[in-house]
Amino acid sequence: GAPTISIFLKPPGVIPPGGSTTICCICQHDNGNFVLYKNGQQLRTLELRGSRAEFSISNATQEDTGAYSCHYLDGGTVLARSETLEVMVQEFRLPKPVLSVLPGHKVAAGAYVIFRCTIAHSNAGCFLYLEGQIKAVDLLSKEQNYFNLSHVHKGNRGRYSCQCFTKGASFEWSAVSKTLDLVVR
Repeated sequence: GAPTISIFLKPPGVIPPGGSTTICCICQHDNGNFVLYKNGQQLRTLELRGSRAEFSISNATQEDTGAYSCHYLDGGTVLARSETLEVMVQEFRLPKPVLSVLPGHKVAAGAYVIFRCTIAHSNAGCFLYLEGQIKAVDLLSKEQNYFNLSHVHKGNRGRYSCQCFTKGASFEWSAVSKTLDLVVR
């Protein structure tokens, strides 16, 4: 069958002006190459290292905002396309949140885990990110600022972070929290 491609930001989240991030594309095949598209326009061909290719954004500006996707080509034929990854560049105006996890970041499979994202702001919503995922794992509200995993499994392990925002006349964003590595034994 056609190969599947995943695309994600490392580290995930909205980037501040002058900030940096890396767009990662991963494919199960290791011959062929990736072409990165931005807003439907071909941006550049990416070198494949093993089964992944990376495109770094540094000193980010509003110009870097956009919808990115990877096309996987072999001999000039497009074999697969990734989903679309939204990259946003925004000033951070909210305080930085703190991500915590109970009972701790090392747990046994089957355990009950709670992630909590805390921010010193009365009505901010927060996204919980897991590095390697194209979309946020969850959207946390002021009323429910935690995310439960009732039966943790190996697929839940990885690097988590959170980032908060307020919706007024416009969106205002916080920086991304420090990361938390969840280890599932």
